[in-house]
Amino acid sequence: MRRFWIDTDTASDDAVAILMALRWPDVQVEGISVVAGNVHVEMGAKNARYTVELSGKKTPVYLGAARPLVRESVWGYFFHGDDGMGNMNYPEPKLPLAKGRAVDALIQAVRASPGKLTLITIGPLTNIALALKTASDIVEKIPMCYIMGGAAATLGNVTPAAEFNIYVDPEAAKIVFHSGLPILMVGWEHCRGAANLVEEEISHVRSLKTPYADFAIDCNAHAIATNQNWLGEPCLALPDPVTMAIALDPSICTKRGKHYVDVEVTSELTRGMTVVDQLGVTKQDANIEVCWAIDAVRWKEMLYKTLQ
Repeated sequence: MRRFWIDTDTASDDAVAILMALRWPDVQVEGISVVAGNVHVEMGAKNARYTVELSGKKTPVYLGAARPLVRESVWGYFFHGDDGMGNMNYPEPKLPLAKGRAVDALIQAVRASPGKLTLITIGPLTNIALALKTASDIVEKIPMCYIMGGAAATLGNVTPAAEFNIYVDPEAAKIVFHSGLPILMVGWEHCRGAANLVEEEISHVRSLKTPYADFAIDCNAHAIATNQNWLGEPCLALPDPVTMAIALDPSICTKRGKHYVDVEVTSELTRGMTVVDQLGVTKQDANIEVCWAIDAVRWKEMLYKTLQ
């Protein structure tokens, strides 16, 4: 069994990504740490625990950072709904919060299984930055970190320059990007266009007639409308599940390259921009592997498989 740790600001697309990992046959999710981002951290933890219960698992969910390292909080309710879950208002989960701080739990889990715990981040990177500042030794103990964040082509979804997860806490992202962690950055651009689920594909998901399939569409109802009306996308964009699909099967990322990547933290105009030196003009050593293209057909097939 492969072993995953998921760090999330659980709203609707995060929930689908978590469900994918929990239902994948050769993956054991050791823990889920929640961070403020799309929603307040307590709401994110509720949404994560509900998703764990739906999957039939008892994966521990830990409460993490309630705000960015130095900035005021920015929320994603406008995109995901008042509850972060498409205004479905799911009931309070019976699964309690795991005891202890998310950062401490992550550090302990990595140290207990050096070289075996893959990290998948699908929210702002506050928890990860705090863990690295507290225990720098974990860098060499994490074999791979898949980050849903940034935009390699600099087309942002919250400003023209920045993707939401990085924009919320750019200082944390800068720490993580320069930490030495082995990282694959999966920018939000990979959920756009052909990677969107269009109406026919949503109907196919509904036709599966499982609680997981209905959940995946229902909790994203608000996101579908916002994605179409605000960003002009075809239908349902699922950035976090795309990243999870790559973590589950790295070959879904069909083109990748290692580059020097920095994060803008001083300019308000380009706050949170992931500046990718694709051509090597800065002569800086590469620090991040960047996903440049995905197999959209295979990513959707993987999604369907997890929802059956």
